[in-house]
Amino acid sequence: MSPPPTTRLSDTIRTGVTVADLKQAFLDNLYYIQAKFPAVTTRNDHYMALAYTVRDRLLHRWVRTARTNYERASRTVCYLSAEYLLGPQLGNNLVNLGLFDPARQAMAEFGLDLDDLLDQEEEPGLGNGGLGRLAACFLDSLATLQVPTIGYGIRYEFGIFKQVIRDGWQTELTDKWLRFGNPWEVPRPEITVPVGFGGRTRAWRDAAGRYRVEWVPDQVIVGVAHDTPVLGYRVNTANLLRLWQAQACESFDFQAFNAGDYLGAVTAKVVSENITKVLYPNDASAQGKVLRLQQQYFFAACSLHDMIRIYTQRATDLSRFHERYAVQLNDTHPAVAVAELMRLLVDEHGMDWDPAWEVTRKTFAFTNHTLLPEALEVWPVELFGRLLPRHLEIIFEINRRWLDRVRARFPGDDGRARRMSLIDEDHGRAVRMAHLACVGSHAVNGVAGLHSRLLREHLLRDFAEFEPGQYLNVTNGITPRRFLLLCNPRLATLISAAIGDGWAADLDRLRGLEPFAADPGFRAEWRGVKRAAKADLAALIAARTGVTADPDSLFDVQAKRFHEYKRQHLNVLHVVTRYLRLKDDPSAADVPRTVVFAGKAAPGYFLAKLVIKLITSVAEVVNADPDVRGRLRVVFVPDFNVRTGQRLYPGADLSEQISTAGKEASGTGNMKFALNGALTIGTPDGANIEILREVGPEHFFAFGLTAEEVDSRRANGYRPTDVVRADPVLRRALDRIGDGTFARGDRDLFRPLLDNLFRHDPFLVLADYAGYVACQDEVSRAYTDPEGWARSSILNVARMGYFSSDRSIREYCASVWGVDPVPVDLK
Repeated sequence: MSPPPTTRLSDTIRTGVTVADLKQAFLDNLYYIQAKFPAVTTRNDHYMALAYTVRDRLLHRWVRTARTNYERASRTVCYLSAEYLLGPQLGNNLVNLGLFDPARQAMAEFGLDLDDLLDQEEEPGLGNGGLGRLAACFLDSLATLQVPTIGYGIRYEFGIFKQVIRDGWQTELTDKWLRFGNPWEVPRPEITVPVGFGGRTRAWRDAAGRYRVEWVPDQVIVGVAHDTPVLGYRVNTANLLRLWQAQACESFDFQAFNAGDYLGAVTAKVVSENITKVLYPNDASAQGKVLRLQQQYFFAACSLHDMIRIYTQRATDLSRFHERYAVQLNDTHPAVAVAELMRLLVDEHGMDWDPAWEVTRKTFAFTNHTLLPEALEVWPVELFGRLLPRHLEIIFEINRRWLDRVRARFPGDDGRARRMSLIDEDHGRAVRMAHLACVGSHAVNGVAGLHSRLLREHLLRDFAEFEPGQYLNVTNGITPRRFLLLCNPRLATLISAAIGDGWAADLDRLRGLEPFAADPGFRAEWRGVKRAAKADLAALIAARTGVTADPDSLFDVQAKRFHEYKRQHLNVLHVVTRYLRLKDDPSAADVPRTVVFAGKAAPGYFLAKLVIKLITSVAEVVNADPDVRGRLRVVFVPDFNVRTGQRLYPGADLSEQISTAGKEASGTGNMKFALNGALTIGTPDGANIEILREVGPEHFFAFGLTAEEVDSRRANGYRPTDVVRADPVLRRALDRIGDGTFARGDRDLFRPLLDNLFRHDPFLVLADYAGYVACQDEVSRAYTDPEGWARSSILNVARMGYFSSDRSIREYCASVWGVDPVPVDLK
């Protein structure tokens, strides 16, 4: 490498897209940003220099996008989410800029491997699972569709934990994703918002006789903005992701320090910054509950203050606030924003209640992401009032007016009013955040056809009956840019050679692949691409776990957050059953199979962590048994995240989507696997139903009880022990787990898991076992026909157009937000 020129930086160096431009910009950033000369540079220096080179080209589009939207006062989507599981940014931005190949060549000319630099990037741990990844996919699609958007969230100092496996158990380590800095963000120390907690309220009558309230908090912290550009695919639109970091109003008490109270000098700083310290603090303790509620109010308050700040740059009449902003609540975490906007409009800006409520309802829309009643957030009234006294008063008033409407519509139906109240009076007084979100929004949606129907018919039935036109469905989707074009370049190249490259921006064009499923030559190429992806995955497995996986075996993959309803333990029961079969008859004909698990359990979720221990214990026995060598392997890949997923999805033959029907709202992992050519084994749950509809039953391995059958079994007194008595194969598998076979002789290790299944089986694992095992046998038979399997794989990909997040966003724009694209001209 040669030093950069001493002449002034030119626009070409900042924005040029040739290999020469990228090389010169890389050198400039290496010298003038990283302050390094070639002999002492590290791989991280090279990554940072390339990242800043790419960021310059983003900022060009970002500033122009902001100016365009400012000048046009564009109606803007504001997406409020506690999670954004963005994934690594360098590769995705290179793809969207169309600079992936030039960047590879530029680095190669310096003797650097672009793949090494991509691997150097720390992944932002700003999300836990599907909720945060969906938010990231939506930001990608909003930018690609040129929809003016601001994503609002929290800049967690430490994200979702790093997972390591020690003695077979999940162990959580701190996720220090910011340890080397973040080249993609732009700190905005001049954009700050004071956020209050606690204190009291003071009521009075103003000169016009109007009832007024002032909130006097006893603690104030400051939210500081950190901005990240989100670029669309092959467009000039780069939208804004604004994340808030908590700081103390005064970070250092000089008087306390001089008095010798060194700890007290920084107490305010420590207490304030705890709010954005970690993603989802454990709320098993009272302190944890306080911190989680503080997090939720903090980012909702900062975001609404920021919207009003931007709005008042061009206008002063907040009665039209909803015409400028469409605010989407991504689940219940930001639901307190309903009360906060009312407080701002009524208390801070002097608006009367009725017009303020009209503005509030027209501003917000709410996406529900769960069918589990226990997952719907509630906050004890005492805690809520202690932290947010004015907001509790506002919620009480919203509730009073709401219940007046309910009672007027359904006179004498006290049970309905009790069910629809924003305050739960039956289990200790608590604020129902989902009810607040529903009442304060003009639209409420589920995220898959079944999920939305069950919301209307069960979880939110009273609300849907009261305002039926308000409840709708928008099935989730995924971005094909990250989850095919970036993560599976061999397959993307094969597809583009067959049908052109327009599919990346219009996924429905994949339908053009259907005729190729009948072409033996194309099927052979397809199998070659899959084999190469499996070899890559086998290399990852070996590097992470030391287990050798045969790329010619069937790669059977379940990668998702660990929860009982997702039923990883059903998968383990099948593995044990298959293992025992092979032990009984080592010469039996069977398809060699590598079963891969990946995912994290919440740190306080004991049974989920015990399932991980069961998986690793079964793997220890199976992988060491010479009787099944080359026929069955079991692997747990630790620390599942977006980057790991980008390796798993292309290499999977079979996608495990086996949740209890009626429990998975949608799922998006099912879409990612199918888009990369995996066939699905799945229950009639979430978006599985729509995938089955699109790809056809002959290309999908379906099994399991329906949601209605699940409810019926429970209503009729489901007894899991009866299922076990009637099925000796199941009984044997459970006995082997219980007798210490997979626990080095310890009969008690898995007793809590077995007791839960025998006594309760809350997610009907045992009821679906026989159907699941039979369906897995069907999978094995199908895999013995490589031509037929390849045909089904091609048709799965060809029929995945519906599951693009671009389609989801178009539906939101048309049915919920009422926004139009705003093209950006770089000239």
